[in-house]
Order: sequence, then structure tokens, then C-alpha cells
Amino acid sequence: MTEHPLPGALVSSGWLAAHLGEPGLVVVDGSWYLPAAGRDPRAEYRAGHLPGAVFWDLDELSDRSTALPHMLAPPDELARQIAALGIGDGDRVVAYDGSGTNLSAPRIWWTLRVAGHQAAAVLDGGIGRWRAEARPLEAGEVRRPSARFTARFESAWVRSEPDVLATLKSGAAQLLDARWRGGFQGIEAEPRPGLRGGHIPGAKNLPCNELVGPDGTMLPREEIRLR
Repeated sequence: MTEHPLPGALVSSGWLAAHLGEPGLVVVDGSWYLPAAGRDPRAEYRAGHLPGAVFWDLDELSDRSTALPHMLAPPDELARQIAALGIGDGDRVVAYDGSGTNLSAPRIWWTLRVAGHQAAAVLDGGIGRWRAEARPLEAGEVRRPSARFTARFESAWVRSEPDVLATLKSGAAQLLDARWRGGFQGIEAEPRPGLRGGHIPGAKNLPCNELVGPDGTMLPREEIRLR
């Protein structure tokens, strides 16, 4: 079967349905939710996921040596984690989540790009759009054979705290905060215990939930530019 390149960083449900099952195409369920949502992403995955999709546990596939949540794992560990999911050097990866706002799937896309893997994309509309179109789902847990994944750390995709502070001081780049407006403004309680409201001085707010339409797909570029 002919392998088709990903059409971009965002793929439609129609494109994925047409190429699902092709060799070298790995679908990843990267659903993750804030504690206040009261949702269990792995249980939801087991109840119904895209055919052949593996589950990327964001809590587990992070740096476990720090108490800070979801920190990027060191390159060697990151390569081991990705390979254990059955994602290899030559694979194309499409990630999705069930948030309706692209909450966590882009994190998978970014992580793969940091690891030097460019053939990655996010499913536009996630599993919500897929379900709305009555496309097939399967239950249970998929485990792919471990693969060979070589991490080539792309430092330009990551910024440390000192980097961010220096950027804010110099004005060399704009810092964006993708959280909801109430949290950014500090007028609504943080959903995670122990965190203060508000934002980093100098940041601008571009809420991820305002970048998608009612069906969870990304708004047209022209509308996003007006945000």
C-alpha cells in the first residue's frame, strides 16, 4: 500500500479515514483533562478510540524525576518512551484528544517535534468530530511492538525560565498564554490546587478554547487573526 505524506500539521477526519491502516501511520490518543473535569482519559480510551490508536499517557510520558507536572523528559528517556509506544523513526503520527478544544493533542505534536520527528500532525476536531461523523471506533487497549526511535533534540522548540525572562526583557518575542480568559486575568479559581491566578507579566492571552468552532475544528485563519 502506498504511504501518503501528512498534508500538514493539522489533518481532517476525512483524510485520516482515507489513510487509516496504512503502514507507517500511527494514530495516538493523547487525551488528558484538568482534575476539575472529573474525567478518566484512559478509561474513556478503553471504552472507545479510533481503530488502531495507542494511548499516550501524558502523566506517565513526562519527566518523572521532578514534582512539576508534565515536564519534558531527557532526550534518551523521551526516545525510550516514544519507542515503547511503537512509534519509529520513519512513522507518520496523527494525535487526537477528546477535549473538543485541542487541549492535549498539540502537546504530543510538539513533543515529537522537539525530539526531531517532523512527520506529526493533530486530528482537526479530535474524537468528537470523528464520532459526530459516525466513523468507526474500537474498544480495548492497543499495544504496538516496540520500535526504534532516535531522538534528535531540537533546542529551538524549548525555552527555559531564564530564556523566557530574557525574552520578556529584550522584547525579542511575544509570550502567549493559551489558558482560558478567567484564569489569565486571575478572576477565576485555578482548577489545579496550589496555583495562583493571573499570568506572567508581559504575556498576551490567546485562549485555545476560542480557536475552535462548535464542532471542535480550528477556525479559519482569517478569524484566528482577529482574536
